[in-house]
Amino acid sequence: MWSVPESASERTDWPASDPPPWPARVRATLWWHRSTSAAGELGPEGRTIPMTLAMMVDYLDSPVGPYREILASPVLRAPGRRIGPIPRMAVPFIAVDSESSVHGGRTHWELPKVLAQFDGDVLGRVAAKGDGWQVNTTARAKGPRLPIVGALGFAQPTEGGRLALASARLTGRFRYARVDVESEGSTLPNWLLAGSHHGIVITDGKMRTGPAKRV
Repeated sequence: MWSVPESASERTDWPASDPPPWPARVRATLWWHRSTSAAGELGPEGRTIPMTLAMMVDYLDSPVGPYREILASPVLRAPGRRIGPIPRMAVPFIAVDSESSVHGGRTHWELPKVLAQFDGDVLGRVAAKGDGWQVNTTARAKGPRLPIVGALGFAQPTEGGRLALASARLTGRFRYARVDVESEGSTLPNWLLAGSHHGIVITDGKMRTGPAKRV
């Protein structure tokens, strides 16, 4: 499974989860910055957009119960005939505090989920810590709450050169934010940059993640 060392795991005995779709109520902080050269070297192969996108998510409910998550895409896959008309994330780093969610990510979407501990509020200050890594974020929301309607797309590399394509549709309300980030780990500081970045906080949202299609 395509991943950075911080999201690698040899464990396979995760509690089984229901297949998608996965509906959920969410709160989240998202941020982005221009990709570093190290991010470009991570891949994936093919045409990409040099933008790193990351997020801390609080799933208030889901088919596997409430849990929290951090994920990051070092670059975005560029739109094209194979992946469709919108950019998509390719995620080699993702961690959650739910064993059943680990199973769901790895089994249903080719997402290399591992276990982590979370402390704090994803809309304010939160720390995510795993085996040999840690990411701290502080979100400072500004301005009015505005409606948001859209989708996040994933295009995960799989064995044999195929892609697992999936989308998470989102509705809710958001605010612009500045997000202060600290990252530690064997690779994360090289591509998930520390500093103050543009972002948004999703104050209340409903998300539905559909099944993956292998292409």
